Amino acid sequence: MSADTEKGRSTGPLPAARGAAWFMESLALLRRQTSRLLFIAILMQLVLGLVQVPLLGILVVLSVPGLTAGILQAFHVTARGGAPAMRLLFLPLATGNRRGRLFALGALVFAVGILCVSVILGGALANVDEATLLRLQQGDMEALAEVDPLFMSRLFAAFAFSLAISGTLTFFSVPLVWFRDRGVWPAISAGLGGLLRHWKALLVLGLVLAAASLPLVLLIGVLLQMVTAGGVAAYIATGLVMVLLLLFQLLLFGTQYCSFRDIFGLSEPVPPSGEDGGDDGGNGQLVA
Repeated sequence: MSADTEKGRSTGPLPAARGAAWFMESLALLRRQTSRLLFIAILMQLVLGLVQVPLLGILVVLSVPGLTAGILQAFHVTARGGAPAMRLLFLPLATGNRRGRLFALGALVFAVGILCVSVILGGALANVDEATLLRLQQGDMEALAEVDPLFMSRLFAAFAFSLAISGTLTFFSVPLVWFRDRGVWPAISAGLGGLLRHWKALLVLGLVLAAASLPLVLLIGVLLQMVTAGGVAAYIATGLVMVLLLLFQLLLFGTQYCSFRDIFGLSEPVPPSGEDGGDDGGNGQLVA
């Protein structure tokens, strides 16, 4: 039973234990279509890698909510018993009546990031050499040694603060725009309301994810030591690290989908009309 109706009215907060259930449901969905979901995640990372291309990078940043909706759509097809196709990643960006709103959410996230950096860093950017700043933007990790540690701590704080605000604003608003065809501000309002009403379950979800990340961090630490050793083992270890990070990222997307489905309501999983979910746009099967 959905906790929230189409108009966002709640029948009451979900029990805290639902947070752990969302984690297990996400894990089950990920296990059901691991390879397909992993390939979609890899494709998303390749697209995000274009962020450093001049002009195109801004478009990539603005498209992040749309790509997120594509991942959630892939989980929806998986939940309905289908096999998600890679093209689902771009489906929200190709759907005219929702594309503009998803880009608007991307612009909001971009603005929040700029604001956080401007407020937290203040005039500290003026003390950083332009050449060093350019190297940092291009991903040159060696440039970190040339930057004041205090500046780097403030930069990481700005990034974390921006990520927290953006994640809060878009966690439910993105699926509300895509699955529920909401406007930008109604989606943000309803999404924030859902976060507040069900904060106990979401807190438990966060704690479970944090606990699950601990062995992952330890394993990645071991693999990174293999990377420093060089040789063939280094390439294998690097590949394993990337796969583990992508799987954990997919697990996060899965919990986003499962919590949204539980709180705002989606239809029960049924076999899709097409083998790869191609006929299942994910919108005609929604229930109030």
